[in-house]
Amino acid sequence: MEPTGNHIIEITQKRERWGVYFKAMILVVLIGLLGIPTLFIDSLISERQSRRAETIEEISGKWGRGQTLAGPLLTIPYKEMYRDTSGKGYWVRKYIYVLPDVLKTHSVLKPEVRYRSIYEVAVYTSEVLLEGRFDLLGIDGLGVPRNNILWNEATVTVGITDLRGISEQVSMKWNGAHQSFNSGLPTQDVFGRGISSHVDLSSNSSSNSTYDFFLQLQLRGSEYIRFTPVGKITESWVRSSWTNPSFDGTFLPTKRTVSNNGFEAYWKVLHLNRSYPQMWLNDAHTLTDSDYGLSLMLPVDQYQKADRSIKYAMLFIGLTFLMFFFLELINGKLVHPFQYLLIGLALCLFYTLLISISEYLNYNIAYLIASSMTIGLITVYSASVLRARNLALMIGSTLVLLYGFIFCLIQLEDYALLLGSIGLFLILAATMYYSRRIDWAALTTKAG
Repeated sequence: MEPTGNHIIEITQKRERWGVYFKAMILVVLIGLLGIPTLFIDSLISERQSRRAETIEEISGKWGRGQTLAGPLLTIPYKEMYRDTSGKGYWVRKYIYVLPDVLKTHSVLKPEVRYRSIYEVAVYTSEVLLEGRFDLLGIDGLGVPRNNILWNEATVTVGITDLRGISEQVSMKWNGAHQSFNSGLPTQDVFGRGISSHVDLSSNSSSNSTYDFFLQLQLRGSEYIRFTPVGKITESWVRSSWTNPSFDGTFLPTKRTVSNNGFEAYWKVLHLNRSYPQMWLNDAHTLTDSDYGLSLMLPVDQYQKADRSIKYAMLFIGLTFLMFFFLELINGKLVHPFQYLLIGLALCLFYTLLISISEYLNYNIAYLIASSMTIGLITVYSASVLRARNLALMIGSTLVLLYGFIFCLIQLEDYALLLGSIGLFLILAATMYYSRRIDWAALTTKAG
């Protein structure tokens, strides 16, 4: 029996309805497949970040890396008697470490930006003055006999992270007398790298004496400078013409002023605020977890922002596909899966455009250019595919809102969760609003 005209129409309708479900599944698969190029783009961002880090390391290695200045510290050797199993005695050299009672540092940073290819690094030359006073009152409380202390072999040591940053000879006034510094340390119990100067304390070994010091450093570095609060009372002043400082470390400035002309900052740290005492023996303590200072932040980190933006790539692709799919169902327009794939690739290409342009221009301008190119391409292509200018304009307007939404999320990092939650709620509400025009029950009934 040959099928009648009604049977042919019914079969055709069933095929059309099942075709809708099949196409929906194809779109889900396409979205998953488009996650592959986004992973490659994410890897590209990481590669560019690594390249930038290598450039910073290369420039810093020749100029001077980030500097942490610790000291001065008074290192006094002493000898202690030990006996072996046979009862024979022998002397072992050990050390007393004394921190200054008062330490004041005055620093002036002269920053500049160095370029290598398309990358830039913030470097500086600093003039650092350190002045203060050592007080040996209480050294007897360490339990070392005075006769065992080698007063004439004491040294003043200063810890410096990168010795290549020292640009001038370092000298010191010690109780009014000039002392010169040499590279190297008598021991590495406290500092890994630094400079030292011999001082003779033998003339005052029988009394509790105070020693005033004053020294000046010309120090080059990059990205950051930090200080270790070794004084019983440590006060630090830093000023510079750099307009984007980031104050970091264990202690924030007590006072600070940042303007278009630069910044000034002041720290005051007491010995009660840290975990190590004013005097100790050998390697009982280290000067860790108490540094403070600042970083010379560059205004824009385009790779970090690009990395944050690509996290929304799958959301972008999914919402765009959903919009086209709804237009198919509501307006009866046909979009081929291959055309969906081209639209998805255009959305992925946005991120490569963003990364490449932002390496030469301001990130915000790069975002505007890349998003305008992507939105324009998809809008023109939609007008050709759907053959409806009003629908293409609606798609373009929706993409403008989506890209604007993501841009706001990237800029407002502190409020990203709040804005993102509200934005996703509004997107869901809009999806529910437009989906109500689709008769899903009719699709199911006719398909069955």
